Amino acid sequence: MAIHERAGKPALQSDLVNIPKLMSFYYRLIPDVENPAQQVSFGTSGHRGSALNSSFNQNHIWAISQAIADYRQQQGINGTLFLGMDTHALSQAAYISALEVLLANDVSVVVQQQESFTPTPVVSQAIVAANVGKSEDDSNRCDGIIITPSHNPPQDGGIKYNPPHGGPAESAVTGWIESRANQYLKCRLEGVKKLNYGTAAAIGLIKQQDLITPYVSALAQVIDMSAIAKAGVNIGVDPLGGSGIYYWQKIAEIYGLKITLVNDKVDPTFGFMPLDKDGKIRMDCSSPYAMAGLLKHQDEYDVCIGNDPDYDRHGIVCPGSGLMNPNHYLAVAIDYLLSHRPQWSAALKIGKTLVSSALIDKIVASHQRQLCEVPVGFKWFVEGLADASFAFGGEESAGAAFLKRDGTTWCTDKDGIILGLLAAEIIAVTGKSPAARYEELVAEFGRCYYRRIDSPINAKQKARFSSLNADTLGADSIAGDKIEAVLTHAPGNNAAIGGIKVTTANGWFAARPSGTEALFKIYAESFVSEQHLDLLMSEAQQVIKHALKG
Repeated sequence: MAIHERAGKPALQSDLVNIPKLMSFYYRLIPDVENPAQQVSFGTSGHRGSALNSSFNQNHIWAISQAIADYRQQQGINGTLFLGMDTHALSQAAYISALEVLLANDVSVVVQQQESFTPTPVVSQAIVAANVGKSEDDSNRCDGIIITPSHNPPQDGGIKYNPPHGGPAESAVTGWIESRANQYLKCRLEGVKKLNYGTAAAIGLIKQQDLITPYVSALAQVIDMSAIAKAGVNIGVDPLGGSGIYYWQKIAEIYGLKITLVNDKVDPTFGFMPLDKDGKIRMDCSSPYAMAGLLKHQDEYDVCIGNDPDYDRHGIVCPGSGLMNPNHYLAVAIDYLLSHRPQWSAALKIGKTLVSSALIDKIVASHQRQLCEVPVGFKWFVEGLADASFAFGGEESAGAAFLKRDGTTWCTDKDGIILGLLAAEIIAVTGKSPAARYEELVAEFGRCYYRRIDSPINAKQKARFSSLNADTLGADSIAGDKIEAVLTHAPGNNAAIGGIKVTTANGWFAARPSGTEALFKIYAESFVSEQHLDLLMSEAQQVIKHALKG
């Protein structure tokens, strides 16, 4: 995909979404239940869409919320439900719609004081903390919903469900909720209970609590906050207008840290954002174009941190080095944690997605730890983080979480706050920036060259992905190297990849279809050079396109 000519440049008025129109469509447009594009569809991160194209409207949220209430009843879950939301315009509307249904179903809902924003990791950590000591059949188990489309553009909305384990719901759970919600849509919401929001608020059914202080006060259990304070690490933060904007001041106050917000704007148009690589407004903290505003400050601080709107992803900026590649920071974080968490058992596993850098494999092996490679999706790490058998779980897309310093569970969803603070801890303890430490790892293990590209496919080709294997691939070498393995299932848990991964002695590539768009993604990594990566990527595209022709 070509880089847009205005990528990294300030947004113009013409780039901004019409918020009044968006909100009007949320309430007035009725989704066509016969159109698959307008049905409820749970991907790896919940249901997402936009009111502008009738894929995220009030009826969707009413139906999904009733389906979640039904699921809770079926599973005997009667504890508190923590409801969080981010700063997208549709999130506030969907939050109210969800409350109307949940309260009508006698669900005990807790929200942030003043019904303000709550990040994904805060909901996850609250669920985990509330469920400590409760058995799997305890009716008082807590769960949660987060209203967010993550880093998606301002016109989008999203909703995801986190069961009592605190992390993203498994496919079996989301499949059940999706099917139930679509049935409600087909029946024109017959059976969906609703209680007017104004009535609920007037009679005090909405339970507001301070969710910020408990989360922030517990951070010392997972990060060496005293080391950061003692070293006087100077931290710059760009919340990208997201849900964690009010957390940083509290963190600074409680722990005595030097934290400066370089951008304190909250605006549903996200008009302060530089344009992403495709010329769209997107709050992607792993994109140097979207992070251009923070990159201007990179030499003013010891480290700069950016997060997406629901704070489950992180972007790390080091002086003179710019935005770190997510794979590079994951490698540094894992190496540091395995060296500086003496209470962690040697039996703990390190989890990574199979499209993450092979440098991680080498680092984990050097620490004589077990690596667990899983398909794309953070849900594959939830069980291991919940039972504290995984010390760390991380994705190539800048999302990760890890255990407390004592080896017990912190949260079971991605936490961009602790990954940002870990960068400050690394500086405080080692005196080196994460970028500098990455170069030391490269000197020890060799440099890896990594890239991801998206290519268009039609529905017929997309369906063929499930049948790709060594036989249908039709190749025995790639980029001049003999193919050593062709994987259709992840080696860590034998779960289906949903695509294919091909490895050689000098690199690898993986291909899988997008869950939401008519695209397939190719990831590739060379252990040789950028030129070798170019060749590997080019031949991988040809091989996959040929295989999909059947």
